[in-house]
Amino acid sequence: MVRALYREYGGPLMAFAVRLTGGDRRWAEDVVQETLLRAWKNLADLRTESGSLMPWLATVARRVVIDNRRRPGARPLDTVEEIPERGRNADTEDERLLREIVVSDAMMSLSPAHREVLTETFLRDRTAQEAADIIGVPLGTVKSRVYYAMRALRVALEERGVTLP
Repeated sequence: MVRALYREYGGPLMAFAVRLTGGDRRWAEDVVQETLLRAWKNLADLRTESGSLMPWLATVARRVVIDNRRRPGARPLDTVEEIPERGRNADTEDERLLREIVVSDAMMSLSPAHREVLTETFLRDRTAQEAADIIGVPLGTVKSRVYYAMRALRVALEERGVTLP
């Protein structure tokens, strides 16, 4: 079961852990290992409506890093003046990365057609006509798919606790 968790979430979780640990890959590997172990121990309680454990895993990973930093003698601080600056940047980067993970997870919950049309129009910044030519469907179909894909994405994000303006 841990192998299945690792196969599904290991890559994104490792990327997140590397960011949390300031690029310390060894520490990040320990964080991923501890996070997946905790997930395995709590698997019966982790059934989510969205089907994704990534938001829970990201929260646990962040807490593992915080606990490690708070441990006496874990890592000496350079200077007192640097502490607030590091905290703000880390929180901002962590939050941004967590949002990216949640949006990516929400995108994966969409149908392949909806994912494809959003990828072409929003992520690759193509016009509706360019997307229609690439996908091989009429312009009206692209416009319709974009509309319904955005509605589905909004619902998927709300299920994951993200509200859009």
